[in-house]
Amino acid sequence: MEQLAPIAIFLFVLFLLLGSGVWVGLALMGVAYVGMELFTARPAGDAMITRIWAASSSWTLTALPLFIWMGEILYRTRLSEDMFRGLAPWMARLPGGLIHTNIVGCTVFAAVSGSSAATLTTVGRMSIPELRRRGYPEKMVIGTLAGAATLGLMIPPSLTLIVYGVTINESITRLFMAGVVPGLVLAAMFMAYVALAARFSKSSAPTPEPALSLIERLKVSRHLLPVLCLIVVVIGSMYLGYATATEAAAFGVLGSLALAAAQGSLSAASFGASLMGAVRTSAMIALILAGAAFLSLSMGFTGIPRGLADLIAGLDLSRVQLILALLVFYIVLGCFLDGISSVVLTMAVVEPMIRAAGIDLIWFGIFIVVVVEMAQITPPIGFNLFVLQGMTGHGMGFIARAALPMFLIMVVMVFVLIAVPGLATWLPDSLRQRPGG
Repeated sequence: MEQLAPIAIFLFVLFLLLGSGVWVGLALMGVAYVGMELFTARPAGDAMITRIWAASSSWTLTALPLFIWMGEILYRTRLSEDMFRGLAPWMARLPGGLIHTNIVGCTVFAAVSGSSAATLTTVGRMSIPELRRRGYPEKMVIGTLAGAATLGLMIPPSLTLIVYGVTINESITRLFMAGVVPGLVLAAMFMAYVALAARFSKSSAPTPEPALSLIERLKVSRHLLPVLCLIVVVIGSMYLGYATATEAAAFGVLGSLALAAAQGSLSAASFGASLMGAVRTSAMIALILAGAAFLSLSMGFTGIPRGLADLIAGLDLSRVQLILALLVFYIVLGCFLDGISSVVLTMAVVEPMIRAAGIDLIWFGIFIVVVVEMAQITPPIGFNLFVLQGMTGHGMGFIARAALPMFLIMVVMVFVLIAVPGLATWLPDSLRQRPGG
């Protein structure tokens, strides 16, 4: 195959740069620059400037820093404390007890954050001490938190879905809507696991919660109202067609600022910290996207994406076989790269394959997110594992073993998506059919 030499050179330079500690975005630009110099006659510098500007000036991309800023603002409020207080009375009587607050709390916060790390940190800093104090099993506390925090990557607003949509030029709003039902199904699967584990395990004896009447539960649940209103504003405005993803992100920032002010958490220091946190994260992701855009151009000149797509087509794989092959590929890749880097690094090659196979790009975006979620709890690079290590003081091995059941549930979720693709496509299709959708 004539593309073997370019592929070998690209991979060698990429792993050389990544292994030397160069930032992922700069490593991608370096690989692309080498490819342009070796395999094309076009001036590499001019091509790099043009491509990076085109990738960075996308209007769709403006939703990214806004959603990140919204999550940063809420991270600095008392939201996690209020969520735990509002959810606890309803979760206590379920099999598994207050462990479910990890999952439901992460699901709720994911709908206003978009970041797995922010979801994990916000919910974990409140739930871990409370669940430990009540005597819940440490492995279950940590494992469910590690797994459920990944819902921040699927339930809108998802940063990974924004990056995927920008990379393949797909509607961010439709991708957001596609993530709602699978995200809720995955959360339900996590909760079912907790219930079954509690039913058949004799090792835990948590402190029972005091019984509350329905009126008392409803009274305590008022603490959930601010964040639920923010979710309705952000997601509802997109679903009803009143706002694009970028406009909904702006509403979310204004709503989170109002929520922080109402809670008394908004100060000059917290405002500045949230703004700088959003700038750092947005700049990191933008650099990766710019590098990936330049790499896609460079690889396009070599013919590698089309050549690999033709090779896969020649193997005559069915859609399911191709998806399973990509599942294994992304799980292995997730052991060494973070989720966003995995997406932008591979789309130039993978997109022609899935288009040729007739796979729905919206559905594939949700598949990608589920597999990227696995990468968040996969050693040695799993970011959620590092966050939990810092929060709990446990070793990486202990945390990885605690998160293993969540990883296996995500694998099951992939097969559920393959068997029932409508989970991902029904809501965006109904959105398209609405007047003005």
